[in-house]
Amino acid sequence: MKILVIMGSPRKGNTYRAVQKIEEFMHSMGSVEFEYLMLKDATLSQCRGCFVCFIKGEDHCPCKDDAPDIEQKMNAADGVIFATPVYGMNVSALMKNFIDRFSYIFHRPRFFDKKALLLSTTGALGLKEVLDYLKLVASIWSFEVSYRVGIVTPPGPISRKKEQENNQKLEKASFVFYNSFQKERRSPGLKDIFVFRAQKASFGELGQSSPSDYAYWKEKGWLSPEAKYYVDVPVNPVYNAIGWISEKMLRRKMRKDLAEIGS
Repeated sequence: MKILVIMGSPRKGNTYRAVQKIEEFMHSMGSVEFEYLMLKDATLSQCRGCFVCFIKGEDHCPCKDDAPDIEQKMNAADGVIFATPVYGMNVSALMKNFIDRFSYIFHRPRFFDKKALLLSTTGALGLKEVLDYLKLVASIWSFEVSYRVGIVTPPGPISRKKEQENNQKLEKASFVFYNSFQKERRSPGLKDIFVFRAQKASFGELGQSSPSDYAYWKEKGWLSPEAKYYVDVPVNPVYNAIGWISEKMLRRKMRKDLAEIGS
């Protein structure tokens, strides 16, 4: 089992030590290989917002940096740990830049066979906000989020009770993450279906303005009327019906908007 750690901390502090603790717990459960990608050491340009990756594809991005190699690392891993401290009630700047740089994956998801563990540390507040955001990102990128864990690590020495509490949280996260690799992918929830249907409508109707997205979705078979989700897993019939209706309504609105623009 190969685990890639995307480390959003600029130093080897609380977040780094928390992941090391997870690595220690997982090693006690079986054979596992960890690779740490320290974003502070990676060359990742800031996204220019030029839309080239959306329109022509990521290969045409004007930023020539480590992004292709990093994507290959994610592809080669069985699971990814997204780890970041809370900075200003959000992910660190390093993690945000990483997410922005791979924005094209929001349009063209590709990590369906990967599990994800989300980890954040904070001195006091912000864990829910950060973990919610990471879950949104990882889910739309099509990782199956196995678990999310946040621990409070105040500046300076912490009490033995707090240390034990944090270790228990990390041990549980390690256990759930490790065992998730033995299970089939879960069925999507209603929110997942909404995202799929919204994208299906958008990229199905915007073939001229987003040809790269359209070609990707068509190649995957997701634009087919029979496609219920990105992957072949059971879909709740009620969720599917609601998603189908929402897709039809969105397509109708988009066609109306496009007609008004063209008139």
